Amino acid sequence: MKKSIYYIEDEPHLGKIVTETLERERYKVIWETDGAKVLNRLDSWDPDICILDIMLPNVDGYTLCKAIKKKKPTLPVIFLTAKVETKDLLKGFEAGGNDYMRKPFSIEELMVRIEYHTKTHTTTEQETLEDPVKMGKYLLHRGSYELTSPTTTIRLSNRDMEVLEMLIKHKNQVTSRKEILIKIWGDDSYFNSRTLDVYIRKLRKHFKEDTRIEIVTLKGKGYLFRVPG
Repeated sequence: MKKSIYYIEDEPHLGKIVTETLERERYKVIWETDGAKVLNRLDSWDPDICILDIMLPNVDGYTLCKAIKKKKPTLPVIFLTAKVETKDLLKGFEAGGNDYMRKPFSIEELMVRIEYHTKTHTTTEQETLEDPVKMGKYLLHRGSYELTSPTTTIRLSNRDMEVLEMLIKHKNQVTSRKEILIKIWGDDSYFNSRTLDVYIRKLRKHFKEDTRIEIVTLKGKGYLFRVPG
């Protein structure tokens, strides 16, 4: 079965080239130029992945990504953008993006990333556990990517879940920082290391209602995820 791609790009020449190239590679592509129309289509369609520009008419890509993730938490999103500053990349990940490619980009590399994220998405859905994971006052619902407490519901991004799952796997033990970086990002480069810091800060905020839950940084080693028994 063809993998379906929702491609949001307002630049006509680039959009046409990318769409035609992906279709020749046997992907099903729906190309949209107006970000304001994206959410309505997602009401009646479940693509395998979303490829999203940031500079769009009517709505910016960051805002649109947050709305997409609220509607479809497990849908992978790859940002394609000319923005190159580190703060822009971090903003993309904080909005829920799974990956970030700078323009100009290689179409071959884009296809490799599409295959990686759609495979990860499928595997995650197949391995979803029915029962939520209990952590103090919180419940982690893997199927819906939601972290709930008696007073709040937090929707997690794919990357939030990946980091949290690694901490859960080694709860009340030390999780190597390098292991997280290699497993999730593929290398332990400076940029990926700073990106991991962003996700750790986010997760700490998510668990703030239960002071018994801590993500302790152990300098030179990694993290200790303290969870009450």
